[in-house]
Amino acid sequence: MVHDDNRRVGSREQSVGENESTDSERGETRRRTFLKGSAVALGASAFPVTANRASAHGDESDERDRIDRVDTATSDEGMVASSDPRASTIGADVLEAGGNAVDAAVAVQFALNAVQPHTSGIGGGGFMLVYDAGEDELYSVDNRERAPFGATPDMFLEDGEPIPFDERITLGQAVGVPGTLKACDIALKRFGTRDIDDLIGPAIDLAGGARVDYYLGSTIEEEHEKFNDAARAVFAPGGTPLDIGDRVEQPDLAATFETIAEEGVGALYKGDVGEAVADVVQENGGSMTPADLGAYNVTIDTPEYVEYGDVTVRTQPLPSSGGLTIAHILSLLEPFDLGQYDRQSVEVSQLLVEAFKLAYADRGEYMGDKQFVDAPWQGLLDEEYLDERRATIESGEVTTETQQPGDPWSYQPGSPYAIDPLTVDDVSTIRDAPRPYIPSPRGSTTHFTVADDDGNMVSWTSTIEQLFGSGIMVPGQGFMLNNELTDFDAEPGGPNEVQPLKRPLSSTSPTIVFRDGKPLFTVGSPGGTTIITTVAEMVINLVDFGMGLAEAVAEPRLYANSEPAIYPEASVPEDVQDGLRELGYELSPFTRLGNVMTIRVDQETGEYTGAADFRNGGLTRGL
Repeated sequence: MVHDDNRRVGSREQSVGENESTDSERGETRRRTFLKGSAVALGASAFPVTANRASAHGDESDERDRIDRVDTATSDEGMVASSDPRASTIGADVLEAGGNAVDAAVAVQFALNAVQPHTSGIGGGGFMLVYDAGEDELYSVDNRERAPFGATPDMFLEDGEPIPFDERITLGQAVGVPGTLKACDIALKRFGTRDIDDLIGPAIDLAGGARVDYYLGSTIEEEHEKFNDAARAVFAPGGTPLDIGDRVEQPDLAATFETIAEEGVGALYKGDVGEAVADVVQENGGSMTPADLGAYNVTIDTPEYVEYGDVTVRTQPLPSSGGLTIAHILSLLEPFDLGQYDRQSVEVSQLLVEAFKLAYADRGEYMGDKQFVDAPWQGLLDEEYLDERRATIESGEVTTETQQPGDPWSYQPGSPYAIDPLTVDDVSTIRDAPRPYIPSPRGSTTHFTVADDDGNMVSWTSTIEQLFGSGIMVPGQGFMLNNELTDFDAEPGGPNEVQPLKRPLSSTSPTIVFRDGKPLFTVGSPGGTTIITTVAEMVINLVDFGMGLAEAVAEPRLYANSEPAIYPEASVPEDVQDGLRELGYELSPFTRLGNVMTIRVDQETGEYTGAADFRNGGLTRGL
């Protein structure tokens, strides 16, 4: 049983939140030998090619404090990092009891459904990378939600205009057929050693009653007005939102978990639970039927990869745009030898911003569900195309208008077999349409990662889209439903238009980085479209700047897409922000971006170091 003071009862009882700094593991900064003259264009000659840290810009004690706030642990037997201490402890207990990384990851997912119902759960979906050490192979378990058979390309239009985004997210039409529970089942059958009924017990206890922490309490306060009656009864009983420190009791969720333990996942995909899902979706205007749930299955795919320096970055393929976009960003940046600069400098920040803008412009133009749309993946990563796109960065150009996509199809063999690239007029129409807000810096998704003593690793990003998803709880079943279909374009005509059975474009980017063919570190984050840049920056921090794991997680981040504004964390040094403004950029600072969970492997000793971000809370637990 798990108690609300975040301690586990049993032989492993210990306090939560111990922080073992890993600053000493920093390696030497790597140097690259090719530069293509861009440093001069960016004014590098005015800066020393020396220290790669931010201390020259601010108070070193502030930097040290940020690093110390990253929760870390080391172990040579196993590691769990998640956004909730109770979930991390449950996962570690599974490892301690002889389960493998996949077993522990499934237990973590169920626990998070109970204690962080605003970020993930069996009413949502996601993407999961599994490294099978015995096979020495990496697999992607794609459990992205799908549009029901009754979905139509114009279902988010009213009188020919997009329904306002803040209305769209609460519609039954926004709910995709959920995949998380099916992923748990398939992953256990393919890679695990335990059954669901062996792993769901702790989550049943948590659903019976658990303490509301800061992140859940503050989110309930912000989001409770969109709840349906079932959700309001749980999280705002009597109309009063639960507060931090209160006890949240979810008896319907506990009963649903017990049903799943007894009947298996068929309870959702072929049984009464699924019928309740379809009923409430239809009551809210959607078309989902029990047949849609019965037809759902996950896919097991080959991850995307990109070579970056001496590592291979392997991450999620389409329909997540994360893999191709991260690969595109890193490929654009590699010749610039980022490690020669101060990490927190105008030079590095401008390079990142311009690469982000180019990659996001192509992301929005060409990417969609690969089962429906052909994406020019070869063209995007073609060296000649990269040189063409990189030329604007080399010139020192400051992009203050919306970045335009390139033409990777000119560098791609063949032609698209599904939807043709949009015309200029089409692009202008879609870009002028009302746009969703930038995702909350606190994230409406969760990422967790696990490693076991056999070398198996899991990197799993799980989501219900917005915080508390659609706001629709399934009556009598106790879990929230996603609003993932709002990730489709509201206006038809592009590669990411709504179609029946199609998966909407995603940004989730669970990643495992390899060196010399062996895992080096896992990484992932919540944060909507900011996930892509957060993961790319983690790779850059560790590979280009040789940072220790805690240092890389603590490093201030920034985000940009194809639109004019850029979004630095408030912790980005003021002189860097001022320098970017002087160049002509429009800045909209965020308090925080992302919430990284990561595990690094010492390839000589096999020891794991785990790190959990302080931005939205978390805990690492080593055996």
